[in-house]
Amino acid sequence: MRMAVDTRTLLPIAEQAVTISGEIVRTKLPGTVTVKGDRDMATEVDYAVEQAVREFLAVETPEIGFLGEEDGGSRIGEGLMWALDPVDGTANFLHGIPLCGISLGLVDKDMPALGVIELPFLSSRYTAAIGDGAKANGTRIHVTDTGDLDAAIVAIGDYAVGTDAAAKNRPRFALTHELAARVQRVRMFGSAAVDLAWVAEGKIDANIMLSNNPWDTAAGVLIAREAGATVVDMDGSPHTMNSEATIAASPNILADLVELIAEAQKAARLNAGIAE
Repeated sequence: MRMAVDTRTLLPIAEQAVTISGEIVRTKLPGTVTVKGDRDMATEVDYAVEQAVREFLAVETPEIGFLGEEDGGSRIGEGLMWALDPVDGTANFLHGIPLCGISLGLVDKDMPALGVIELPFLSSRYTAAIGDGAKANGTRIHVTDTGDLDAAIVAIGDYAVGTDAAAKNRPRFALTHELAARVQRVRMFGSAAVDLAWVAEGKIDANIMLSNNPWDTAAGVLIAREAGATVVDMDGSPHTMNSEATIAASPNILADLVELIAEAQKAARLNAGIAE
């Protein structure tokens, strides 16, 4: 059953949760590294942030579910749910690269309704509530008006690791190849929170991730949308938390990007010997 609530009233609570998180990330060393899979890891800070936020939100909003990257929780579709990535860009954080962030979104059914992203080492906070616009450090932000791919800077998500990485990376390599031939520059920042926040702020023109985990994307998708970006699935349909991929872009280049992604998918299938 959909909860009748003005999500804007929850924004101060989300910001307070992220403030608590940012203090932990800035002041604690990564500590012991837990291996979750092939080249996939979590630090003590990941777990400390998730525990602190889970406990804080359980007191402040006990009626709302919670899903964290490290310890799980509620499922998509169970009504209102917080979705947290405690350190988005753990590999960057572990190596002292400042491109990492805390990403806290509020999901209603399968759509994000509120988002806060903190980039603690860049002193940047991005916020949005549905229908209320997006801000960076309290100032309104908007996507670029770039209209040509050859003038666009496009960020892409990390290459896959773990089970079936080779198969999963074929379309990613093909996408990189197509983008390199068409856009001004391709960038890989290693954090979905950074990618989506920077689309919203107009630092980059688009972001393409051939994946979609709620903790990675909930906050950033809402912030990007509220800043004027169009966010879609791989086939160009509106993005939800159940989408296969996450493409956020200035509306002026979206159609060309979707076409380019389709070309890359086709190339990847041909290279793998898969008939059309």
